[in-house]
Amino acid sequence: MTVSHYRPTMKDLPEDIRPRERLLKEGPEALSDTELLAIILRTGSREATALDLASLIMTRFKSLRMILEAAVEELCEIKGVGPAKASQVKVALELARRTSKYSDLPRPVIKTPDDAANLVMEEMRHFDREHFRAILLNTKNQVIGTDKVSVGTLNSSAVHPRELFRNAIKRGAASVILVHNHPSGDPAPSREDMDITRRVKEVGNIIGIEVLDHIIIGDNKFTSLKANGLV
Repeated sequence: MTVSHYRPTMKDLPEDIRPRERLLKEGPEALSDTELLAIILRTGSREATALDLASLIMTRFKSLRMILEAAVEELCEIKGVGPAKASQVKVALELARRTSKYSDLPRPVIKTPDDAANLVMEEMRHFDREHFRAILLNTKNQVIGTDKVSVGTLNSSAVHPRELFRNAIKRGAASVILVHNHPSGDPAPSREDMDITRRVKEVGNIIGIEVLDHIIIGDNKFTSLKANGLV
């Protein structure tokens, strides 16, 4: 009698540990090199999931830099990795290498509420739902990232300080500027906006990340809570 062995797939894994689901929920910054590699591979083989193959590749080559320097033929020596998967990995890492050339470009500096608003205005003014973001700054007020914190409804956006500060802590931010849009086009702050600002600012004071301002984006106009003496 032939005994068939059960081979789990990515769909069999709990949702909170599947790389693609984690990417959508927590952002790419939260994923390990192995998880990112698994998403690039997209699918596994008959014997292994994409996550298993990614682990085998990382075990063999030790780092993403070593994978970048490896030949396609070397990647194909790993069981389950054919020319197509090897090419996908090489192309993704080559794009990352080329992108790194732009890392020397000067980072935007936020000196005024206008600087912060202009950074996100053109994109956020068109959203039909409330999007809450955090502009992360270093000690020189240079932008080190813009975090997508949450997406709400037509007139509200649920924000938990834990989610907001998690990536700010990871990126070593010295301060943050809160930003969200009003789909109505009117950037006047609501009572909820004031409550959220106060709560987040209190948490920031405790953990040592200053909340400099809260910018509300309307239709090609904005309100700065700091400029209005509300922060």
